[in-house]
Amino acid sequence: MGDCGTEGTLRLVSILDNLFLEDLTLPMPAGNMWKRKIHYLFTDGKEMAEEYDLTTDELIVRKWRSKSTLKGQGPWEIEVGEPVPSTVACLESDVIKENCSNPVFMRKDTKTSFLWRVRNLPYPKEVYNISVEPDQRCCIIRTNNKKYYKKFNVPDLDRSQLPLDSSALNFTHANNTLIVSYKKPKEILTLEHELLREVKKLKGTNEGDVDCKTQ
Repeated sequence: MGDCGTEGTLRLVSILDNLFLEDLTLPMPAGNMWKRKIHYLFTDGKEMAEEYDLTTDELIVRKWRSKSTLKGQGPWEIEVGEPVPSTVACLESDVIKENCSNPVFMRKDTKTSFLWRVRNLPYPKEVYNISVEPDQRCCIIRTNNKKYYKKFNVPDLDRSQLPLDSSALNFTHANNTLIVSYKKPKEILTLEHELLREVKKLKGTNEGDVDCKTQ
């Protein structure tokens, strides 16, 4: 098999040429959840790391890292999972307390849908307008009180060059959290199923950060 670049991220055959498998069964620091960690390296220097719930096979984390201009490793950018806190504890000052009440946008998928959550949005459901903008290849969250605006893309669809479909988009609101869902197209479901099946064939250990590289 040949090498691949970042554009081949979801191309199953190319991915497996550039894959490292880390810690097949590693307990989460919180305790009871076990996860599968996978580390992908691409020929353009980019890296992708994923973590899956070992029981449900659901994606917990996906993050990317590129080489910096100084030829070192740049910071990780979270695509799926909890965002890295930008401030320390919310108890240090009134300013930081106020920041902690700001909306927090994150993505956490299910097996059948891309899912985004925006915490700290107290407005009722009728305030929100969620739209798909096919020409811009993005989704936009608006509020009719003009208190919140967010534009975001769906990287999985971009990488696979699939169109956005407004009929796949839905949203709900509860407990000060806006939840936006986008039903995964069959092409994405097939790719994710095949990739997970191949990953499960690899054997990892709990003894080091990297277990093996496929040839």
